[in-house]
Amino acid sequence: QETRSNEESTDESEEDESEEEPKLKYERLSNGVTEILQKDAASCMTVHEKFLALGTHYGKVYLLDVQGNITQKFDVSPVKINQISLDESGEHMGVCSEDGKVQVFGLYSAEEFHETFDCPIKIVAVHPQFVRSHFKQFVTGGKKLLLYERGWMNRWKPSVLHEGEGNIRNVKWRGHLIAWANNMGVKILDMISKQRITNVPRDDISLRPDMYPCSLCWKDNLTLIIGWGNSVKICSVKERHASEMRDLPNRYVEIVFQFDTEFYISGLAPLCDQLVILSYVKEISEKTEVECCARPRLDIVQPLPESCEEISSDALTVRGFQENECRDYHLEYSEGESLFYIISPRDVVVAKERDQDDHIDWLLEKKKYEEALMAAEISQKTIKKHKILDIGLAYVNHLIEKGEYDLAARKCQKILGKNTELWEFEVYKFKEIGQLKAISPYLPRRDPVLKPLIYEMVLHEFLESDYEGFATLIKEWPGDLYNNTIIVQAVVDHLKKDPQNRTLLRTLAELYTYDQRYGRALEIYLTLRHKDVFQLIHKHNLFSSIRDKIVLLMDFDSEKAVDMLLDNEDKISIDRVVEELENRPELQHVYLHKLFKRDHHKGQRYHEKQISLYAEYDRPNLLPFLRDSTHCPLEKALEICQQRNFVEETVYLLSRMGNSRSALKMIMEELQDVDKAIEFAKEQDDGELWEDLILYSIDKPPFITGLLNNIGTHVDPILLIHRIKEGMEIPNLRDSLVKILQDYNLQILLREGCKKILVADSLSLLKKMHRTQMKGVLVDEENICESCLSPILPSDASKSFNVVVFHCRHMFHKECLPVSSTVSPVQFCNICSAKHRGPGSAILEMKK
Repeated sequence: QETRSNEESTDESEEDESEEEPKLKYERLSNGVTEILQKDAASCMTVHEKFLALGTHYGKVYLLDVQGNITQKFDVSPVKINQISLDESGEHMGVCSEDGKVQVFGLYSAEEFHETFDCPIKIVAVHPQFVRSHFKQFVTGGKKLLLYERGWMNRWKPSVLHEGEGNIRNVKWRGHLIAWANNMGVKILDMISKQRITNVPRDDISLRPDMYPCSLCWKDNLTLIIGWGNSVKICSVKERHASEMRDLPNRYVEIVFQFDTEFYISGLAPLCDQLVILSYVKEISEKTEVECCARPRLDIVQPLPESCEEISSDALTVRGFQENECRDYHLEYSEGESLFYIISPRDVVVAKERDQDDHIDWLLEKKKYEEALMAAEISQKTIKKHKILDIGLAYVNHLIEKGEYDLAARKCQKILGKNTELWEFEVYKFKEIGQLKAISPYLPRRDPVLKPLIYEMVLHEFLESDYEGFATLIKEWPGDLYNNTIIVQAVVDHLKKDPQNRTLLRTLAELYTYDQRYGRALEIYLTLRHKDVFQLIHKHNLFSSIRDKIVLLMDFDSEKAVDMLLDNEDKISIDRVVEELENRPELQHVYLHKLFKRDHHKGQRYHEKQISLYAEYDRPNLLPFLRDSTHCPLEKALEICQQRNFVEETVYLLSRMGNSRSALKMIMEELQDVDKAIEFAKEQDDGELWEDLILYSIDKPPFITGLLNNIGTHVDPILLIHRIKEGMEIPNLRDSLVKILQDYNLQILLREGCKKILVADSLSLLKKMHRTQMKGVLVDEENICESCLSPILPSDASKSFNVVVFHCRHMFHKECLPVSSTVSPVQFCNICSAKHRGPGSAILEMKK
């Protein structure tokens, strides 16, 4: 059976085939352990952070390192070792065996205690601080729970802590609290007060306590975890309030969590706020239909007040599990490293929390490559087993196998980075499966740059099957990525088969541009009438190449072409453009028209030519041109306008040439538009024109009506009314006369209003002047006489003085003021009069 179990799955655990990731990983403790268990069987084990202590059925105790190598061996007894206990320092060990022997000794000192009892001793527990002299204590458990304390003269004094409830089968000592289990339940003793503070009874009394022993585990100094049968209780030791003590212990225990499990419990251990439970499982054999032992399970559960939530559950393949009972399994743990040791007679399995490497392993196994890649990137400083690049390459290969070529190519950008060798390797891989098109958008174009052959290979692939894709790549890729000459030749070869293919022609023009053969590129663009032709000319300054292609450019887009030519007239002169367009007068007109709009004087030598061009192709702009041009020959313009019978233009030219009477006559005779004639007469503001207009209109009633309605403000209507013949019928005469009277009344009202405003303003200003002249004027020591330039006030205030002050603020001594030559009583300031600023009459004469 042992051979058969060894040949089972090489994995130490078999997880359910589900998408949920396991929480723990497993491995057998090998090396020295394997040698021991080939000849002996494990009965118990204790874990310290520095080493392991393994007890066997043949009475041996082995000290092991964490890899399972034997570091020390003790022959304790010829029979089974029941329990090994270590203090927190790992310097003292307690051992008990089935023949009643108990030993407590120092691993690194000569300190030792021996005792033999007349019954099997199932447990021993040394004080956690045994290394300290005043904590030399340990307990043993058989039929009684005995406490041994070292006293005077290094003698060990035993005392009974508990008896009478059957064999004591488990003890756990933490801090000042000792918890033990007997046939009736679990007790906790406070070593400070030497009082028992609780009794937690056993739930299922039908189970034999020797076959289904109690599992005890201290999570911390005040939290005890109890597992017995299929029941789990988590107890918390709390301080009792002083008011509640009376004769009760100063501490009490509260059960904070309690739940049942599906299987029988063989061991317990804490994991943060969760529990690790080792379970003994029985199942019905499918072949024999007989109940047999199954593989033990290691579960992680989240305790709830009255139930639990299963986090993970693993079935463990341990050697000889078919023969093991519940009591044969033990669970020990190392607090500092979260290591869990599953001990069975023929095997020791170590369970560890899975690290990021294990997490990535699981993701890769489940083919969750993207998540694995993300996890590796986040933890790249902590992972040891995996490399981001290897995971990325595996991901790309996986996507290719699934046929997701575009996604695989896109991931190459991130995964391959700047590694040119890997890039080239991947490109050849895509070529082998015929998917160069998929990777083409993601090929690096700058830092790094691959070999030109790689890009040429991709371009040839597109050229054979996808002209549009080829054109896109040529437009997007810099021209220095590949050998331009090779690609140009390939395009030329394809054009031989399809010479009118616009896509290939456009692409060839771009290739010529990259190769700085701008002339050839320009020819193709012009042939194709491509929108980029102007951009190409500007970008590469190809104005010398378009001197003989101006007509083509104008035919393609006259607006853009003219703007470009005018913006760069220093490179292509106006004369050259006009000369090139000589045979295309309609285009010549477009160019000269825009030139004239930009600057009325630059093309003055062509203004005479423009008269004919406007007359032929753009008559609406002829009159504005005639008005704005100062270089246009009026006689030539008049001749052309008269030939073409352009009345408005002819009228304008006649008036500009001073022949207003002929212009007015033309308006009256040709246009017969009295309103226009009146408007023209108003513009000229010439009395003779009004006379001519009246004479021409006097026998035309509609014209008379128009004149009556419009000339009231320019000519006296009486002049027209007196000339109207007796009996002539004039349309709307009454309304016209009423309008004349209204206009006259309006003029009268306006004049009266203006007069009132003038009178009011004059009066207001007069009052203001009067108020100003009535104000006093300050005269002090700083003022001087404008004639003698000495202070206006005498230094001796008792002397008499005479001062004259003018409104202009000039001041004079009376005796310094020149005598006026006039007989007028009004005096004027000589200074202001001399400057022609208006005389200022004297406002004050001061005497004292």
